[in-house]
Amino acid sequence: MDYNIKDVSARLKGTREYLDITVEEMSSKTNVSVEEYISLENGEKDFSLSFLNEAADALGVELIELLTGVTPKLNTYSVVRKDKGLPIERRERFAYQHLAYLFKKKKIEPLLVVAPYDEQEQDKPIHLSVHDGQEMDYILSGTMKFRIGDHIEILHEGDCVYYDSKNPHGMIAVDGNECKFLAILI
Repeated sequence: MDYNIKDVSARLKGTREYLDITVEEMSSKTNVSVEEYISLENGEKDFSLSFLNEAADALGVELIELLTGVTPKLNTYSVVRKDKGLPIERRERFAYQHLAYLFKKKKIEPLLVVAPYDEQEQDKPIHLSVHDGQEMDYILSGTMKFRIGDHIEILHEGDCVYYDSKNPHGMIAVDGNECKFLAILI
C-alpha cells in the first residue's frame, strides 16, 4: 500500500470541507501558516508526518485514512510481515514503514526507520524537527548520532532514547553504515 501526495491532499481538503472546517482553523490546529496549509492542501508541498498526525486529529480521522483512503478496521491485533509496512515519506532519503497501519484507534505510531549513511552529513549541523508528543527510538542496527537541543548522543545497537518531541531533535547515521531503528511516536 503506497500513497500519492495529490490523493492525500484531495482527501485532506475533501474531509475539511465536508466537516465545514475553515482553512484558518486547520492552519491553527496543525501549527502551520495559512499559506503553508493551503500549499499542503493543494498538493504543492510534501507533508511531514507530524503535520499529517495533527491534521488527522483535527479532522477526527485516522492518519492512515488520510494517507491511503482506507479506514483501519482491526481492533484486536494486527500483523505486519517483514518489509510489508506502509511506506511513508517523511524525510528525504530516510525510509519509513508504518507498522500498525491496519489497526484502528492507535495510541502510538510505530515506524521502522532506515537512516542512510551520508559522508556529506557528518560535518554539517543535524537537521532538526519538532512535533507534538513524545518519541522513543530503539536502535536495531548501526550507529546513530542523535541531537536534541544542544545535546549530542551516540547510540548503538540496543540503545534507546525517549524524549519530548516538542524539543528540536534530529539524527543521522554514523560510522559508515546505515542505521535501522524502531521509532514509536506518541
